[in-house]
Amino acid sequence: MAKIAYILLCHKDPDAIIGQAEMLTAAGDYMAIHFDARAKSEHYQKIRTALKDNPNVTFAKKRVKCGWGEWSLVQATLNTIDTAIREFPRATHFYMLSGDCAAIKSAKYAHDFLDARDVDYIESFDYFDSDWIKTGMKEERLIYRHFFNERKNKRLFYASFNAQRKLRLTRDIPHDIQIQIGSQWWCLRRRTVEWILDFTRQRRDVMRFFRTTWIPDETFFQTLVRHVVPETEIEVRTLTFLMFTDYGMPVTFYNDHYDLLLSQDFLFARKISPEALELKERLGALYADDDAQFQISNEGRSLFKFLSGRGRIGRRFASRFWETESTLGRERELMIVVCKKWHVAKRLLERIRQVTNVPAIEYLFNEEDTALPDLGGIQATLGKRTRHRRALMRMLFDYYETDRLIVCIDPGNLDLLQDFCSDRSTTRLLEIQCEFTDDYLTGHAMRIGLAGEQTPAETLERLLPTIRGDMTFESDRIRDAEFENHMIMRQSSEPDRNADLLSQFLDLPVEKAQKIAEHEHLFAD
Repeated sequence: MAKIAYILLCHKDPDAIIGQAEMLTAAGDYMAIHFDARAKSEHYQKIRTALKDNPNVTFAKKRVKCGWGEWSLVQATLNTIDTAIREFPRATHFYMLSGDCAAIKSAKYAHDFLDARDVDYIESFDYFDSDWIKTGMKEERLIYRHFFNERKNKRLFYASFNAQRKLRLTRDIPHDIQIQIGSQWWCLRRRTVEWILDFTRQRRDVMRFFRTTWIPDETFFQTLVRHVVPETEIEVRTLTFLMFTDYGMPVTFYNDHYDLLLSQDFLFARKISPEALELKERLGALYADDDAQFQISNEGRSLFKFLSGRGRIGRRFASRFWETESTLGRERELMIVVCKKWHVAKRLLERIRQVTNVPAIEYLFNEEDTALPDLGGIQATLGKRTRHRRALMRMLFDYYETDRLIVCIDPGNLDLLQDFCSDRSTTRLLEIQCEFTDDYLTGHAMRIGLAGEQTPAETLERLLPTIRGDMTFESDRIRDAEFENHMIMRQSSEPDRNADLLSQFLDLPVEKAQKIAEHEHLFAD
């Protein structure tokens, strides 16, 4: 009978990870866990302590700091596989999972399914002939070397890419491998995994190549499996059910998706909402039910497309996803920098980026040209961003694969602040109260169209007190709203005081916050 070793890559929600491990190993299967080295150490210790007496659970010997699109994800997977191979000699199959996955069939069904055919399950399509990549880079992912993370170091990523392209510093793909592409959610036989590990030790040239490709988790295993396994022993599909919205973001499943999930021809589903506690409980009970029967209709994707399509054109068989998902998520932290001097807030965010790995976005609701990823058009205009503010924020959390995000908002946008602060997520405000000279207020009046180059000095003299009073009024409204977790930092405060506030705001050790606060020109005009 099949014995599955689950390869779990995760970075959050320790309670859910513990529950997932206990449920999947209770049926006699195994689990090897890689918990992102960037994640909170206390969460990792909680998982290790809770599972230390479970002989069917092990942990990757070496943890890696993972980043989307980077080689680090593949390295973390290889480290975890290597541990699982050594620790679980009876495992026949190795199944890739994330913390957002859940079983949608019973353990008996999964074992019988894998016993029925002696094949590997992995999406593996020809990289150049398939249409798996819809937009963005294709050949460029391979023929240029990528040293930086596009999501975290966008400027350096594209500077390096453009320099190589200008200087024609292309490279060859290893001559004896045919690059394949597909989903990272695979299920491989033990023999295949052992062959891959042997290959990684013997072919340093191929390893060097993949280390600097972009998004290698979509190509590495997909290519190597095709290279070492006969085509007749590969089933080109994933056993994990996942869908994408018309905005290119993963569909999230909730409590009322139970029946739909069970009818799909898959063993697991991704992504399950952290708040879908009832769904998780029902699926957990199902996994242990050896008598469960499943009627496979497999209509999930077509049904979702049908319903969401009618919703988009006004025939409301289904609500749009930004209307049904009314919260950013309880487990998420949104940190908002509120500041009238935009250049001061931007300088603070740049310094935060240098010291932490938290994604930070500038005035996305105030400046049309704020650098944002392509989210299917919802980010295209200020009007759309403001109208679909929570959907936009959820998509940014998903895009950066993070539970912590920093944004800047102008103090005049009280409605946005009220909306975000009323969410079930953890929201913190850091208001930077600035000093406004007459010269600054004059420049501000010109920027917003209240004055021009030809405006008489007498008019400006009458105008400036009104503008100053308006800024004071905005700050008073924020204070009167009595937002929870509202901190006030003054431009004139000493670095030590600012460091204490930044430590609370960012949930950072004071030493790290000190590095941010002590920057020489942080609050300079």
